[in-house]
Amino acid sequence: MTGVEIAGIGIHAFGRHGDKTQTDMGVTAVRDALRDAGIDGRSFQAAFCGTAYGGVASGHRVLGALGLTGGPIVDVEAGCASGAAALSLAADAIRAGQYDTVLVFGVEKMPKGVIRSSFFAPWQEKAGLTPAPAYFALRAQRLMADSMVTKQHLADVVVKNRANGVHNPDAMFRASVTAPEVLASRVVCEPLHLWMLCSPNEGAAAVVLRASDAGVQVRAAVLRSHLPGYVLNEGTPMCGLMGAAPESPSTMAARAAYEQAALGPDDLNVVECQDTDAARELLAYEELLLCQPGDCVKLLESGDTKLGGCLPVNPSGGLLSKGEPLGASALGQVVELTHQLRGQCGARQVDGPLVALAHTIGRGANASAIILSR
Repeated sequence: MTGVEIAGIGIHAFGRHGDKTQTDMGVTAVRDALRDAGIDGRSFQAAFCGTAYGGVASGHRVLGALGLTGGPIVDVEAGCASGAAALSLAADAIRAGQYDTVLVFGVEKMPKGVIRSSFFAPWQEKAGLTPAPAYFALRAQRLMADSMVTKQHLADVVVKNRANGVHNPDAMFRASVTAPEVLASRVVCEPLHLWMLCSPNEGAAAVVLRASDAGVQVRAAVLRSHLPGYVLNEGTPMCGLMGAAPESPSTMAARAAYEQAALGPDDLNVVECQDTDAARELLAYEELLLCQPGDCVKLLESGDTKLGGCLPVNPSGGLLSKGEPLGASALGQVVELTHQLRGQCGARQVDGPLVALAHTIGRGANASAIILSR
């Protein structure tokens, strides 16, 4: 089967950028990725653009600004996993022999405040079924009951990720914090304090994929959705079960990615995972099979997920440092992990990584797992 190389990467810093449009940010990321890949002009055969709130023809606007239209441009929406879904389609097209070189990019300019989702019917939204702090808090409370997580553990995740973000020039928050400071920030929805929640924001990221067995390889790119079994369709803490809880989309995606890559969790050297809130990262440890169910606290307390540990998680600073522009989020992880595998991360560099995993979740109904290697 044809190998898929990440031939080029580019990113526009995540944050708040005033009057700069998502097209402006996309242009920056795409230009950098094409330059990194050594591509001049439209020598890619197709483009896939991930965005959730960008509107019609977001990809066309970016490539139109660069004079690079003419080929197929496909916009892809899967919530926070939009960029991962776009990359999955592009990688599969290369493996199928449809294209030799494909551009993948994600753009987003998020409104401030709580994210609204048209996934829910109006009556469901009025009942509180949104990707809001209450939803995250209920999920955190369930994790605290199942896995012995405490507020101190949630604060420790924030401290770890914000320490990593200090060294990431593309992160929104670049100041280290202490656990007491995290716990002193105001309670948004028990048990989550303000600093335990990521910030929706603005940014863009891009990668160029090429049919090649050289360089950093996309070993797997998998997207899975939630299984039936919930009263109100999506697997959220508010939806209620009609029986035993089905396997989560994240676990299904992880299992499929490990199988596709012919690798397992023990082969991983670095992970970028969804930390929409601090509890979400701890849950990801279990769902991605990095530890046994109920053992996320043990993994955190071991120090293995810190820089210098056996399996650093979110060396970029994660969403807690970077913030989250939805369409660019997953590709931002891929950019980070490509830099890690190339050894280009400076003070946040993981020691000699060979295999990396990126994980994102969109609305709780989509989950992606991407495995890279060199």
